[in-house]
Order: sequence, then C-alpha cells, then structure tokens
Amino acid sequence: MKIAFLGNSLVEGSYGGNFVAGVAARLPQHTIINAGQNGNTIFNLLARLDALLEQELDAIMVFCGGNDAISYSQPETRRYYERVMKVPNGIVSPDDFRTAFRDLLTRIQAAQVVAYVGLSPMEQNPTVVETMHQYNAIAADVCRSLNVPTLDLMSTMNPAHIPDRPPLNQATINLIGQRVTSGWQDYETERQRGGYTYSFDGLHLTPKAAEQVAEMVVTFLHL
Repeated sequence: MKIAFLGNSLVEGSYGGNFVAGVAARLPQHTIINAGQNGNTIFNLLARLDALLEQELDAIMVFCGGNDAISYSQPETRRYYERVMKVPNGIVSPDDFRTAFRDLLTRIQAAQVVAYVGLSPMEQNPTVVETMHQYNAIAADVCRSLNVPTLDLMSTMNPAHIPDRPPLNQATINLIGQRVTSGWQDYETERQRGGYTYSFDGLHLTPKAAEQVAEMVVTFLHL
C-alpha cells in the first residue's frame, strides 16, 4: 500500500521526533509518504491536497487542528498565520475548520482513497489546550458523519493537569525557526525545564514520544 501522512509540523517531524519515520521503519512492506509541512492549517492542507492525490495513493492519514487552534486562541500568533501561511486575517475559526475539514475528507473519499484521521495532542497552556479539545471534537464529529476512523492521541497522551503557561506569540514562532535553522536538538533538557510530558514545548513530540506515537499509529492502521 501507498500511504501518505498529511499534516503540519507534528507530521513533518523536522523539529522534535518524527513519528512518520517510525511508521515507515515498522512497515517496510508499504510505501510511506511524509506530506507534513510546518505551520500548516486546514486551509493549507486543502491547497496541497490535489498534488498529493496525483501520487495514486491507497490511503491518507490526516493530522490537523494544532495551528488552527493556536490561531484562534492565541491572538499574538495571527500575524504569522496571515503573512506566512496566507490564512485570511490569520484566524481559522471553529466554523471555518469544520467546513474545510469536511471538504478535505470528502475530496479524499471522492478520489477513492481511504481516509484516516489522527486527533493531535497539545499540552502547552490551558487556553490553547481547551481550544485543541474543541477542534478535535469538531474533527471527530465530521469523521463520524463520513465513517472515517480516528485515532485520539490527545485523550491517550495528555496529562490530567496543564500548568498555567504564558500565551504563544510571535517570539515563540521565531524561536522555533531559529532552532530548526541551527540544528538545535536538546529536547530532553527542554522537556524537563518546561515540565512537559510527551513534548518539549507543549506542541512538538520528543523523539521518545514520536516512537510511541508510531507504535500507536501502526496498531491503529492494522496493516
């Protein structure tokens, strides 16, 4: 089978652990395509979908909602989403997300490609985590209506308590860019310093957590 993983930085895996590489290592008999791009919202995934479908895929597993939830709940990040991700006004509202997410899955199914969805985890600050729960609930509702199987990573991985951490802003985004450019990889030290569980910044997986996610994804796909 030829399976693509479509999503944002969680999928791309260039900052933190790469669970898609872990999936590929566990499923050598299948062709695994990493179609993740840092910073992508549901609008960006829709814009890239047609090109991905040209690769004659058997299945696509979608991971989305993190950047959408951040844009909606963390106002200081909207300049980035508007300028770099070309999101109108830098905001993906819940209604926009529902409509676009349904469109994405419908187009995948219309191309006779099997769709799967991963509900992404988030442990950064209480406001964005609550919003992520909301967007995951929207995604799960759309998936139920279209009979698309879902893997709920947030319910499985998130700690019971999220500390009251500062809001995300442009400085957060700039720091990510600087670290990616410099090749920074001190993930475990950062995880301990920030008091995180499976991530090192509340958003991105540690290499250890990425291996755990890879195991869960392979089990979920039943391949």
